[in-house]
Amino acid sequence: VQLQASGGGLVQAGGSLRLSCTASARTSSNNGMGWFRQAPGKEREFVAAINWRGGSTIYADSVKGRFTISRDNAKNTMYLQMNRLEPEDTAVYYCAVARSSASTRHHTGYTYWGQGTLVTVSS
Repeated sequence: VQLQASGGGLVQAGGSLRLSCTASARTSSNNGMGWFRQAPGKEREFVAAINWRGGSTIYADSVKGRFTISRDNAKNTMYLQMNRLEPEDTAVYYCAVARSSASTRHHTGYTYWGQGTLVTVSS
């Protein structure tokens, strides 16, 4: 499974971006998926995850209420709608396919990773 993340860019604080992650195969439709991010000099951290049907989602506390994860299995695509962006959200955002059908916040629970898309939020 190959993952292609897109939608990153430069935005002012308070603005919005929508990230997309498209998988190369339908395998991802049976698996949970998630978003992680890595800021310069920091470790990769969990952002949000969604189960295979899209009915169960979990978020990091830092993005809860501002970010929304969703997926369209017919298009093999997952999304991350990011609103009220803050400079602290600046990072490379990675999408991933989980080993199971559930949503999980643990990076060890993911088996396929995309190449990342850069999000820069200016103050």
